[in-house]
Amino acid sequence: MRLTDSEWKIANCLWNKNPMTISEITKELKSSTGWTKYTVITLLKRMTEKGAVTYVQEGRTKIFSPAIDKSEAENEEVSSLLDKVYNGNAGLLISNLVTSERLSEEQIEELRKLFLED
Repeated sequence: MRLTDSEWKIANCLWNKNPMTISEITKELKSSTGWTKYTVITLLKRMTEKGAVTYVQEGRTKIFSPAIDKSEAENEEVSSLLDKVYNGNAGLLISNLVTSERLSEEQIEELRKLFLED
């Protein structure tokens, strides 16, 4: 399941502080997104329909939780990026990360260790 950029914001919020109400999500994301509760409601409705979040109804309040595992969503996103941008070539992705100066020396060293573990 692919998440939109906006859905990622909500999913990350829920993975960090699970479960949450609409008001809590809105408050958490208001300063970085400017979203109103109506925007959050619309996104949560879409995410519920997709199966990305679930909720329980307590009185008039809906309490939301993620329905998908964070690592699964991350893997899906990386796979999509690999296919779309790098034609499935993970080596090109890693080369781009290393040469674009987005990785710190420590992160590059972690990659070296991963490749040399076998």
